Amino acid sequence: MNRKNQSRASAPASAGEPLVDQETHVESFRQAREARRSELVEDYVELIADLIDDGGEARKVDIAARLGVAQPTVSKMVNRLEEAGYIAQRPYRGVFLTDAGRRLAEECRARHQIVEAFLRAIGISEETARRDAEGIEHHVSAETLEAFGRFTACRGSD
Repeated sequence: MNRKNQSRASAPASAGEPLVDQETHVESFRQAREARRSELVEDYVELIADLIDDGGEARKVDIAARLGVAQPTVSKMVNRLEEAGYIAQRPYRGVFLTDAGRRLAEECRARHQIVEAFLRAIGISEETARRDAEGIEHHVSAETLEAFGRFTACRGSD
């Protein structure tokens, strides 16, 4: 296969559709990479907010149990979140959100709720919509999220 055919073979265009221009292609992949980078941070911050709201604090052991990861993995991420200014750690206590962390958690929660409501509005089961929204929420653009919100508002959310 020649070089031109190799690039077409890996292109995301549907059969019969032309390959998108290079800048559009680059921007699409850049956005996907950025979403993957921020996804883990957002998941941690959102979970920490949920644990605090439920029990007053988020302990590393609880974070690890909820995410299904080892405590050293949580410790590394908690240190990253602290350096980024999203959380504060207190000796012999749990992990607490800063104002920036709380804002990020609220944004993530709202995005998740909109995506989940949209999926439910188009007939996806509650369990599947909850699971799928967990991944989609990080990769959807502001424009698409707005459209999801308008769609569910005009249909009335379930």
